[in-house]
Amino acid sequence: MLTIRDLRKQYDTPQGPITVLDGVTLSVAAGERVALMGESGSGKSTLLHLAAGLDAADGGTIHVGNAEVTALDDAGRAALRRDRIGIVFQQFNLVPSLTVADNLAFQARIAGRHDPDWTARLAERLGVAQLMDRYPEQLSGGQQQRVAIGRALAVRPVLALADEPTGALDEATAEEVIALARDLAGETGCAFLMATHSAHVAGAMDRVLRLHAGRLE
Repeated sequence: MLTIRDLRKQYDTPQGPITVLDGVTLSVAAGERVALMGESGSGKSTLLHLAAGLDAADGGTIHVGNAEVTALDDAGRAALRRDRIGIVFQQFNLVPSLTVADNLAFQARIAGRHDPDWTARLAERLGVAQLMDRYPEQLSGGQQQRVAIGRALAVRPVLALADEPTGALDEATAEEVIALARDLAGETGCAFLMATHSAHVAGAMDRVLRLHAGRLE
């Protein structure tokens, strides 16, 4: 479902170009849950951003299903991200002016794929069904991240990406949230790729990849 071949990315700095990704090749099958580990600066977030179409690669190819992300322009990548990719960020990125119910349905409604029954089922599974009328500021960090996971999966994506999703949570809450994300991603059948620095969190996934200095080890 996600296929990356010889992916390359550089950033220009006053000291000259810095290579962040140097020929990365990987794949994640439908229904597979994969952790991407690496120290800070190893290129984990950059790889996820490229896979999500949030940035353009300097070389290589990225396919999400039958769509070649690296061949799309900005508008094409945005449409693919809206319709087929779910993203979970470390800092939740919920819309503060929307209730839990509206945050859960936000992406699915924009994509024209809102399914009230599926959204209600997600809310129940995530333990936020009793919080639907609340706003993000009225939730704990763990509750906000549960809503963020539900929002990403409500669109029934073919690919779900999570960038350090437990970084702002305590260990016990992180374990609960990752277990839910893992189980729900498996239930939807999407490919799930999660960047994390935690070996404990990574151990809950089907497979672990390690990125070092822009290369997979």
